[in-house]
Amino acid sequence: METSLLLKRLSETPGLAGHEEPVRALTRDLWTPLVDELQQDGLGNLLGRRRGFGPEPRPVLMFAAHMDEIGLRVTGIEKGFLRITRVGGADRRVLPGMEVIVHGQRDLPGVVGMRPPHVVPTDQREKTLPWEELFVDVGLPEEELKAIVRIGDPISFRREAVELKNGLLAGKALDNRVSVAVVTLALEHLARAAHAWDIVAVATVQEEVGLYGATTAAYGVAPDMAIAVDVTFGQQTGVPNHRTFPLGEGVTIGVGPNFHPAVVERLKRVAETNEIPYRIDPIPGRSGTDAWAIQVSREGVPTALVSVPLRYMHQPVETVSLRDVERAGRLLALFAAGLESDFRPRWEDE
Repeated sequence: METSLLLKRLSETPGLAGHEEPVRALTRDLWTPLVDELQQDGLGNLLGRRRGFGPEPRPVLMFAAHMDEIGLRVTGIEKGFLRITRVGGADRRVLPGMEVIVHGQRDLPGVVGMRPPHVVPTDQREKTLPWEELFVDVGLPEEELKAIVRIGDPISFRREAVELKNGLLAGKALDNRVSVAVVTLALEHLARAAHAWDIVAVATVQEEVGLYGATTAAYGVAPDMAIAVDVTFGQQTGVPNHRTFPLGEGVTIGVGPNFHPAVVERLKRVAETNEIPYRIDPIPGRSGTDAWAIQVSREGVPTALVSVPLRYMHQPVETVSLRDVERAGRLLALFAAGLESDFRPRWEDE
């Protein structure tokens, strides 16, 4: 599938943390022709296995990409309006005027509203609004609204992904549907390649609220090695360059205590051999990604992190380079296809 179309479909499909079914169904459709086995675990992770050609028992390489997104939740119904709070790291600075979908007994289109500036005290007009000043309006009278919507119902952002100039694409939930796309592209490559290891691709749930899907998936899969795929901060106005990476110039590979040095070195070697541009992302401690949970599963999993630079993280216009997405998918596939049956990551002092 064309990368831009793949990303648009993934971006525009709802799937809040803890309510991932719509995007899980889409991912299931995408992965079914690309894997030998497909299953869903008790927490809702989607796991697709491609069997390798090596001797049994074959080692297992796990790709992990979280499919959940940030959003909102109904906390109250007041005079026909919905009071709201966040799911994950939703940024209330960008909420006023946003289109949303309220997932009640049936889906309802809505808008996030606030008081007009004319009636707000002058000293408050330049401040970020507190949650109690924001509400969702779906246009229904209170009694009819209460018959369809309940306290606790999720609300997703409604946003059409748009292609920008220079091979960029902007949309909601690209953190982390980008990485679901990366793993999908990797599986497409691997469908045309031989690989000795079993590959288990996992679309994880609830990363945005605590890495819960990766925790249970890593325990259940018990991989011999894992690569988490996520996004990292792309260069943009107002953010120091030393904390960001340019769009369109390649992926990043994490370095730090969260990542096994032998896996990192092999990723770098594969990228260099195949002329895939990359940059090193030094992460001194907690990475905040699925890699953090996977690394300490069971007796420990040699883990790495491959990321795609993204602008405007946790905003409804997250922006990435299509070339970087494609490069990341190719890197994962080449890494997996090149693993020898007897390869095991080792520490230097062993």
